[in-house]
Amino acid sequence: MKRYWLLIGLWIAAPALAADGKDILEQQCASCHALRGPAAQTVAELWQRKGPDLFYAGIKYKRDWLESWLIKPQRLRPAGYLYFQHIKPGDKQDVPDTQTLTPHPALAASDAKAASDALLELKPPALSALVTAGDFKGGDISLSSGEMVFDKFNGCLACHQIEHDFGGLSGPEVYTGAKRMQEDYLVSFIRNPQAWNPKIPMPNKHTAEPNIQKIVQYLVALARGAADEK
Repeated sequence: MKRYWLLIGLWIAAPALAADGKDILEQQCASCHALRGPAAQTVAELWQRKGPDLFYAGIKYKRDWLESWLIKPQRLRPAGYLYFQHIKPGDKQDVPDTQTLTPHPALAASDAKAASDALLELKPPALSALVTAGDFKGGDISLSSGEMVFDKFNGCLACHQIEHDFGGLSGPEVYTGAKRMQEDYLVSFIRNPQAWNPKIPMPNKHTAEPNIQKIVQYLVALARGAADEK
């Protein structure tokens, strides 16, 4: 609603009030995302969720990506959050039933900034303790070597796309994974997904620590759009 001030007998427009990020989350996000913990404790409870939990968004996401994505959302999961609810038979394999998928609402730039500020404050202590600053050691890996660790050694391609329309449908695509998620969080999550979400479909592969580093290096390389073999 437009606000006005009375000044020296004249009504003048007042400056627009800054959006309250917490209000935006409650009004536009809470119906699909859990803003308060804990994670789903049963499969039945998980199936009631319409989107990923956000109550630890401040540990997981990167600000630049989060704010820009809220302004112009792009689907991260080809078949939606619970893929089995949004697939149909195709000529050779199941394909996403796009008619059942609801586009994510976009926010105005000011609201996206306010919502991002509020989301990045969500850092529950119990989950923050799972992440150690500097857990990701950095370093580079060739795309071919990274894909071997990602797919051949750990089978991640069965659920995740490493480029558009190449890979599985049940999980989020990973070619922008390192743009949107903090590297230290990725190390912790790959190490033990169930520590973050007890009923998440992603299995704990008990991946060796050196290979966890290589997977995150690979995700960083994908996010850079690196094309040259090292």
